[in-house]
Amino acid sequence: MKTALLIIDIQNDYFPGGKHPLVNPLEAAEKAYGLLQCFRENDVPHVHIQHISLKPDAAFFVKGDRGSDIHDSVAHFEGEPIVYKHYPNSFRETNLLELLKEWGIERVVITGMMTHMCVDATARAAADLGFQVMIAEDACATRDLQYGDTTIPAELVHKSFLAALKSYGRVMKAEAVIAQLAAEKAKSG
Repeated sequence: MKTALLIIDIQNDYFPGGKHPLVNPLEAAEKAYGLLQCFRENDVPHVHIQHISLKPDAAFFVKGDRGSDIHDSVAHFEGEPIVYKHYPNSFRETNLLELLKEWGIERVVITGMMTHMCVDATARAAADLGFQVMIAEDACATRDLQYGDTTIPAELVHKSFLAALKSYGRVMKAEAVIAQLAAEKAKSG
């Protein structure tokens, strides 16, 4: 099955010292990097997705600001495709769908930030568009959320959204994704 890796919004503002730091972004980025290297080494399609805010008063991901740059842990290499987005859903008003169709992609592996926002919106959209979806749960990160007087810890936000996303695709660890892809490659020849 023709598969592509989506690396969503692993950008400087989400890391320590950034304008909108998440919980454990380095650990998630490390797992995303492992997947990225696997896709690079096997010459399998992969695409970086970079969020650039259109809001003039944006608090983070400001165009031209270093915080909006892709984090060095998953550095974008020259010649690799990059999709610029302005909304949580990576397909909305971007060329992502056309790119995946051009490659003949049937399944997407999703990594990135934030689990409760862009990962969620993109995974649901991908499933709705007919792609099989795999979410590398440990290659995603999020943050604490506030609801009224209640703070919901990032770990619970992350797990709650992943539990819901199981209705849209397979949720598994990055190593399990790599193992499955290797088994499929071995079986196909």
